[in-house]
Amino acid sequence: MTDNPASMDALRDRGDELADATVATLFGRGEVGKFNTLMRYVSTVGQDLPEGLPDIAREYLHQTSTPPDWVDWAEMEKARLFFIDNNVHISTALSFASMPACYVVPHVAKLLSATHSLNYPSKRMAETGQFTVYLMRPDAFEAGSRFIPAAQKVRLLHASIRHHLKREGRWDTATLGTPICQEDLIGGQMMFSIQVLDALHRLGIHMSNEGADAYYYAWRVVGAMLGVDQDHVPKDLHRARAFSDSYMTRHMGPSEEGVQLTRRLIDLYEDVVPGTLFDPVVSGLIRYLIGDTCADWLGVPRSNWDTVVKAAPALLGLLETIEDRSPLAAWALDRVGHLTSMLELSSLTRGRVMHYAIPEQLKKDFGVSGTIPPKSRWTPPPATIGQ
Repeated sequence: MTDNPASMDALRDRGDELADATVATLFGRGEVGKFNTLMRYVSTVGQDLPEGLPDIAREYLHQTSTPPDWVDWAEMEKARLFFIDNNVHISTALSFASMPACYVVPHVAKLLSATHSLNYPSKRMAETGQFTVYLMRPDAFEAGSRFIPAAQKVRLLHASIRHHLKREGRWDTATLGTPICQEDLIGGQMMFSIQVLDALHRLGIHMSNEGADAYYYAWRVVGAMLGVDQDHVPKDLHRARAFSDSYMTRHMGPSEEGVQLTRRLIDLYEDVVPGTLFDPVVSGLIRYLIGDTCADWLGVPRSNWDTVVKAAPALLGLLETIEDRSPLAAWALDRVGHLTSMLELSSLTRGRVMHYAIPEQLKKDFGVSGTIPPKSRWTPPPATIGQ
């Protein structure tokens, strides 16, 4: 794996051959509606596939029904325990660091706008949160679990977006590359792994190298399940950080879609927080975790709470000290963390199970100019996100 411009440019022309062929056939035969209807009831590992499911979909589901043969299950268990110990902090990092990091990449913000995420950010956050919870369950890859079917459907969702944008001529492939290309898929993997870990560090969360390595490893497994070419994926945290920094410095910048997506995200979480007194905490956390430059690009408002939020590491450090000194306190704080995460997810899903379906069409008013802000306008510091 290399992260030089030439190798990353090559990744921009590649999608996901298996998923792309499956989606193209479903659309070509007019079978997308049938697939979505039947697959709505296929949500757990080991279920019999319904009668009438298109043959091409049945073959795809068969080929993608098992995890990679290189999975180290001991490492996955370490990742699960790391998640349990840090679930609230990870949820915070996903919401206020990873998602804004997506928005600060202009062509990714355009893609999210195309899939209605501009108007319904709660749906994307709910899907992401639910997907992560499925992954970190002890039976994630066993009969009755929900992770593998979710991963199979998300992979087809990505392929359907590529299909729509390229077929309808609504994406400047020559300038922007293939929609949701291999570079973007690996970049997304970095946003939900490396940048989460960096945000935890920024919050002052104490992590062992072993725990951080395991968490990144789990997202490598996720990437494989989502059709990411493992020959180009960084195998360790050091190389992953280099790829993440290269990806962000190549593409990050301001965009109208990024500003609008961020505003919707802030509105969403301000609605979740009771009352209005603490509403500015949402913006303050985003600004603290992604840095002032990115926050300004995204139109994140400033307030006096920006200074208050900087005290978060000290407060979290105090709680960790209490955890370390008292097994009972550690148990209680873990339970509070679990309940808080579940409450947040429940607020986003409104108690429903989120379904991952192939969109039969994208927003009619979606438009892409095909331009990227000039790379020469900004010289990045050594670390680009969360500093």
